[in-house]
Amino acid sequence: MDVFIDFLKQFNWQTLIFTSLRILLILCIAWLCMAILQSMLKRLERRLLSQGEAVGEPPTESAKRVETIIRLVRQATLVGLWLTVLLILLKQIGVEIGPILASAGIVGVAVGFGAQNLVRDVISGFFFILENQVRVGDVAIVNGTGGLVERINFRTIVLRDLAGIVHVFPNGSVTTLSNLTNEWSAYVFDIGVAYKENTDQVVQVLKQVGGEMKNDPDFGRLMLDVPEIFGVDKFDSSAVIIKGRIKTKPIRQWEVGREFLRRVKLAFDAQNIEIPFPHQTLYFGEASKPIAVTLLEKLEGQKLDRKTDTREPA
Repeated sequence: MDVFIDFLKQFNWQTLIFTSLRILLILCIAWLCMAILQSMLKRLERRLLSQGEAVGEPPTESAKRVETIIRLVRQATLVGLWLTVLLILLKQIGVEIGPILASAGIVGVAVGFGAQNLVRDVISGFFFILENQVRVGDVAIVNGTGGLVERINFRTIVLRDLAGIVHVFPNGSVTTLSNLTNEWSAYVFDIGVAYKENTDQVVQVLKQVGGEMKNDPDFGRLMLDVPEIFGVDKFDSSAVIIKGRIKTKPIRQWEVGREFLRRVKLAFDAQNIEIPFPHQTLYFGEASKPIAVTLLEKLEGQKLDRKTDTREPA
C-alpha cells in the first residue's frame, strides 16, 4: 500500500489536471468544428441542389451529383480534421511532433515515388467529380465494361453489371467512359419489315404506337417526348430497316423500349405487317441441273419402270 501511495505522490496532479482539461477542451473544439462542418456541408448540398434546379437539371440527376460531391468532400475534411486533432493531442501529452512531421515528410517523399499510380488515381477521381462526368446511380461503360455505378471514391469507380458481378476500376486506369444516363437516356430501335410492305404505312403505325404510349399514365411519365421515327435506314438482306429513338428519363430507356417493341408486335399483327425472317436460295452451279428438272426426270423414270413391269408375262 505504501508503494502505491509513493507512486501517486510522484505525479504532478496540477499538470495532470490542466493537461486533461486541455485535452477535453481540444476534443470539444473538434466536436464543435465537426458539427459546423456538417452544417456547412448541408447548406452546400442545398445550394447545389437549388442551382441544379435553376439550370433545369432533373432532380434525380442533381441529387446523384450532389450526393457524390458532398460524400467525397466530407471524407477528405473529416480525415484532415481528426489528423490535426491527433497531432495536437500528442503534443499535449508530451510527445514531440516535430520529428514525427519531419519523418512523415521524408516518408511522404519516398512513398510519393512509389505511389505515382495512387496519386494519379486520386487526381483523376477529383476531376471525374468536378466535371460531373459520372455519378452514383448512373449506368456507365468503363473500359468496355458496363454496369450500374455503385460507388465513386477518390481512387476507384465501382460498377455492378447485370449478372451482379462487381467491377473495380482505378480512376487513373480509365481510358474510356460512356455515361448512358446523364440528364436523359434514349432507346434506339431498328425494326425490320418485309420488302413488300408499304414503309409509309409502317411509319404511321409506329407513330401511332408511340403516341399511345406517351398518353399512357404508366409509361408516358417515363418518356420525355413521343418517339422519333427517322425513317428507312437501310436495305438489309431480307428486310427494310426503319430506325427510331425514344427519349426517356435516365435509366428508364430499357423499360420503355421493351414495352414499345411489345406493342409494335401486336400492332403489326393487327395490320398484317410482316416481320420477316431470313430467306435462303439454294444454287447448285451451272454444271448441275435445276432441282425441279432433276425431280421431274426422276418421276418420269419411275413411271417408265412401272409400265415395263406391267408388260412382262406372268
